[in-house]
Amino acid sequence: MLSYRHGFHAGNHADVLKHCVLISALDYMQQKITPFVYIDTHSGAGMYSLQDEWAEKTREHETGITKLWQRSVSDMPLAVQAYLKKIHELNPDGELSQYPGSPWIAESMLRRHDRARLFELHVNEYENLHELFASNKRFKTEQRDGFQGLNEVMPPIERRAVTLIDPSYEVKTDYQTVVQSVKAAHKKFNAGVFIIWYPVINRKQIDQFEQDFISSGMKNILLAELSLYPDTDHAGMTGSGLVVVNPPWTLAKSLELTLPYLQEELAEGKGDWRIRQLVAE
Repeated sequence: MLSYRHGFHAGNHADVLKHCVLISALDYMQQKITPFVYIDTHSGAGMYSLQDEWAEKTREHETGITKLWQRSVSDMPLAVQAYLKKIHELNPDGELSQYPGSPWIAESMLRRHDRARLFELHVNEYENLHELFASNKRFKTEQRDGFQGLNEVMPPIERRAVTLIDPSYEVKTDYQTVVQSVKAAHKKFNAGVFIIWYPVINRKQIDQFEQDFISSGMKNILLAELSLYPDTDHAGMTGSGLVVVNPPWTLAKSLELTLPYLQEELAEGKGDWRIRQLVAE
């Protein structure tokens, strides 16, 4: 698990989907003046260069942000427009060289009375994360297991929260750990928005993952998935998805526009997308 570095994957198709949804959720939370907390269980470094050795080695950003960088914003769904605006804010000279992690996106959106709790276990990733947010007193970084951290910060004092759970899934038990962690956090605070990312590698594993959420006892669970290629047993990650507990009521409708657009632009019309209400409200 500690060998994983998100820099290898920064800006890929999975990041595009994840960050479109995250931005939509954070924007929704701002519609009320009352404060909220953003919790990131696997924060990574917080910022990535698309020109360093890790990004250059895999060039995964070419499956994601690079394909969208020069697209006409007027042709995009609103959620993708908002996402691309953030990337342009980070690269104001017009050259795509930096890609934000989820914590940076959160910092760019949180208000003065909101705050964040960021967890990262990998020592090098944490050092970069801590340095990035050292001057922001509203953002507390901790080098520790994010699953444990999530359990301890629930319920939040604000009684409003968006939690992003984005593990590497290098450890196969992460699928079970994710469901158990969300259930435990939800038991303490059932009004929070929980966004859980997952890779599409083995369809049987994803089917079980879905069933575990359906059987969890939690209500109001939405699934959104984007695959660049058809399911296969030997080609690695073909797509990714998000399970969202207590999604903003606007999210499903937004995804009905966002997912087909991303399939056309990122998968070039191949692959597939789907939205499924796993559990009703």
